[in-house]
Amino acid sequence: MAYRACTLLLWASAFAAHGAPAEPYVFPNYTEAAAVTADCGRMLADLKAQAAQLAAPAADGDVLAGLDAMTRRYEDTLGPLSLLTAVHPDKAVRDATEACTLKFDAFYTAFLQNEPVYERLKQAQPADDIDRRYRSELLDAFEDSGVGLPPAQRERAKAISTEITGLSQAFRRRLREDKTRLAFTQAELKGVPAPVWQQAPRDAKGRYLLGLDYPTLTPVLENAVDPRTRARMRGAFMRLGGTENLAVLQQLGDLRREYAALFGFDSYADFVLRRRMAQNEAEVQRFLATVKDAVERRELDDLALLREAKARHLKQPVEKTTLQRSDVAFYSERIRRARFAVDQERFRPYFPPQASLDTVFALAARLFGVSFKSLQQTLWHADARAFAVSDSTSGELLGTLFVDLYPRDDKYNHAAVWTLRNVSTLAERRPAAALVVNFDRRGLTLDEFETLLHEFGHALHSLLSKTRYAGQGGTSVQTDFVEAPSQMLEDWVYHPEVLALMQQVCKTCKPVPKDLLAQAERARHFGKGYQYARQHLFARYDLALHGKTREAPLALWKRMEATTPLGHAEGSMFPAGFAHIAGGYAAGYYSYLWSQVLAEDLRTAFDGKRLDAATGRRYRDTVLANGGQMAPAELMQRFLGRPSDSRAFFEFLNRQ
Repeated sequence: MAYRACTLLLWASAFAAHGAPAEPYVFPNYTEAAAVTADCGRMLADLKAQAAQLAAPAADGDVLAGLDAMTRRYEDTLGPLSLLTAVHPDKAVRDATEACTLKFDAFYTAFLQNEPVYERLKQAQPADDIDRRYRSELLDAFEDSGVGLPPAQRERAKAISTEITGLSQAFRRRLREDKTRLAFTQAELKGVPAPVWQQAPRDAKGRYLLGLDYPTLTPVLENAVDPRTRARMRGAFMRLGGTENLAVLQQLGDLRREYAALFGFDSYADFVLRRRMAQNEAEVQRFLATVKDAVERRELDDLALLREAKARHLKQPVEKTTLQRSDVAFYSERIRRARFAVDQERFRPYFPPQASLDTVFALAARLFGVSFKSLQQTLWHADARAFAVSDSTSGELLGTLFVDLYPRDDKYNHAAVWTLRNVSTLAERRPAAALVVNFDRRGLTLDEFETLLHEFGHALHSLLSKTRYAGQGGTSVQTDFVEAPSQMLEDWVYHPEVLALMQQVCKTCKPVPKDLLAQAERARHFGKGYQYARQHLFARYDLALHGKTREAPLALWKRMEATTPLGHAEGSMFPAGFAHIAGGYAAGYYSYLWSQVLAEDLRTAFDGKRLDAATGRRYRDTVLANGGQMAPAELMQRFLGRPSDSRAFFEFLNRQ
C-alpha cells in the first residue's frame, strides 16, 4: 500500500518549516497500547479529512502533491508502528499496532476506490517524467484496488484485501512468538561451540534448552557431530508455524486467486507481475529455466562431494551412504575446513558486533560520502540505537537510522530493514529507516557480516534517496529490483581493503588474517549449485502456489521438493514458515534471483576499486538517490553507461 493525499493544514505546516534547520527524526516512545490506539485514531481522522478534501467537487491544486502528502501523514504513524509490530517487547503494544494496520488497510483500500479522486488523477497534467511516472503508478494503485469494478465486486475486493492483511499478520505473529525449545544433553551437543549452549536454561533433567533463533540454529546445524541433534534441530525449524500456518497459506492463496479473478486474471502471479520488471509469469519462468540450466549439474556435483565426505566421516562405502538434508550444512562446513581451512566460527573474534556496525558506517563514509553520529533517544528496547546520517562534505542531515542488533523473545527472528518514512524533497522531509538483525553478542561470522552489509544496502537505499515524492522514495521500487542494491554490497566482505576499515574504528580489534580471508573467498563458491538450486525451488514453488491451479501448500511443496536430488524431507512443513510469500513477496520470491543478476552487473563498475569514492558517489547520485522515480532499466543504463545484461551473473554462478 503506497498512495495518498493532503490538507491545507499540511501544506501550511510544510511552508512554515521551509528553511528551518533539519533535525533527526525522533522515534515515538510507545509504552502502552492505549497510546498506539489513540495515535491510530488521530491518523485515520486526518486521512479521512484529506480524502474528503481531495474528492470535493471544487477541489483544486496539484493532485499528485496532495496524494503524496497523504502518504507522509500515514507514514508518520504507520511507519514506527509497523516496526514495533516486529520488535516491541510488550505483546499488548504489538497487538495494538497490528489492529491499527488492519484499520488503515480497510480505510485505504476504500480510498483507492474513490472515483472522484481517480478522475482527478486521470485529468492531471504531469510537469515532467517524474510526475508522469508517479501518476502512472498511482493510477495503477487505484485500478488494482478495484476502482473500475462493478459495485459488488468492488466491495468484495475491499473485503479480500483486509482479510489478506489479517491473515498475513497472523502468519508472521505465529513465527515471531514461537516458544519452541529443544532439550539436549551435553553429549548430544558435541562439536557445537560451547558459548552457544553453556548459558542456555536447563530442564528438570539438566538438559540444555535451545531455541530456534539463528545464532543458535546455524552453529548447531553446522557443527553438531550427532546426526540426530542436527535432524531434530532442522526438523523443528522446518515445522515452525505448523498446520495453523499451512491453513493460513491455503487461505491466502485462495483469496489472492479470487482477487485476481475479479480483474479477469487466471492467476495471482500474472495479476501482480504485469506491474513488475518481468511483466508476466512466462518471462519469469524463462528466466528461471536459464538459472536451472546453469546450476543443475553443479548441484549434483556438490551433493556428490557431500555424500563422499559423509562416507569418509562414517568410514563406510559411498554406495551405502545416504545424504539427508540435515547433513548438508554439517558436511559443507567439514569440506570448507578440510579443503579451504575455513571455519565460520573462527571469524567471530574478528567481528565484534559494534565494531562491525562501525565498519559498515566507515565503508559508507569512504564510498558514499556520508557520516553516522550516535543519538540519545529512548527507544523500544535498551539494545536499540539511533544515528543521524549526514553528508560528509556539506554536513547536511540526510536521515535517521535505527539499529537493533541482538535476538530476544518475541522479536522478529531474521534480518530486515523497515523504511519508516520516505524522503520527499517536495516537503523537505528526511527519511528514517530501521535495521533489524539477530547477531551473537560474541561476534559475527563472515556470513553474518555479509548479512549486515546486505541489510545496510537496503538502509542506504532509503537514507540516500532524494526523490520528489515520498511514494517513490528509497526502496519504493519494483519488487524485482528492490534487492539489487543490497545484494550488490554483499561482495565487499571479501576484500581486504574493506575489512581493513575495522582497524580505523576499533584500535583493539585484530585484523582478519589475509590468508583466512582469501580461503573464505575461495570457499564461498563451494556449494553454490545446491544454494542456487534451493533458491530456484523456492521461486518456482511461490509461482506455482500463486498460479492458475489450486493445490494445498504442503502437498504442492512435497511434490516439488520430491523432484530434487535429495527428495522431500518427511515431516517438514517448510511452507508454514515461508514468511516472504505470506507477505509482500507473494508471486515475487523470484526477485532474489532476478535482482542478483542486476546486482552482479552493478558490481562491475566497482571492479578493482571497491573503495573508489568517485564511483561510489556516482552510484549514490544515480541509483540510490532516484529511488523509484525512474525505471530500474534506466537507472542501470545511466550508471553503467550501457544496457544491463546477465553476463556477470552467469560468470559468478559458474565460478569455482
